[in-house]
Amino acid sequence: MKMIIVRHGEAEWNLQDRAMGQLDSPLTPKGIRQAYALGDRLRRLSFTTLYSSDLGRAAETANIIASICDKKVIFNSELREWNFGIFQGLTLPEMQEKFPQEREDYELNVFEYLIPEGESLRQLRQRSFRVLTAIAQRHSDEAVVVVTHGGILMCFFEEVLGIIHKKPLPFQQDNANFCAFEYVNGRWSLMVWNDISHLETMDTVEI
Repeated sequence: MKMIIVRHGEAEWNLQDRAMGQLDSPLTPKGIRQAYALGDRLRRLSFTTLYSSDLGRAAETANIIASICDKKVIFNSELREWNFGIFQGLTLPEMQEKFPQEREDYELNVFEYLIPEGESLRQLRQRSFRVLTAIAQRHSDEAVVVVTHGGILMCFFEEVLGIIHKKPLPFQQDNANFCAFEYVNGRWSLMVWNDISHLETMDTVEI
């Protein structure tokens, strides 16, 4: 089966470098245009099902895609962004000011550190692989589209390629990107990563 995974359009907190986690922030006007550009690209493809995180920024992106592609959105809370716990809603300077010890502990072991009231990056990686593989197994010999978040997408990418997480991230990931994976005989492979060619003409897409 083929799975196309896209990240939601640009949100207000993306511009503020504020950690959204499982809180929410509306799409910017640019993010809305990005979602329409994604929909315009996806309507040219043959896919059976559209899944999305139920967080607002992903849901808004998915609903725009659904309206263009004449699909119904299946919302799944397992596709939500990394639960960043006490750090959610804060910028990096605010995290360091409000939670200096927790932020230091996090920086010392980013992958394993269990964020208070949240989850560790290891847990997010396990969740991303689990939910996306479950979707793939439900739709063998089909093509599906999944709208999700940067954390889920990057963790899944690293798991599929067997990459050890490190900072800074060595791979670019943009809002409203287009990524494609293939699931055959119980194994994942990467086909396309972070394609944003559809955004080059997004100002000409009819909204």
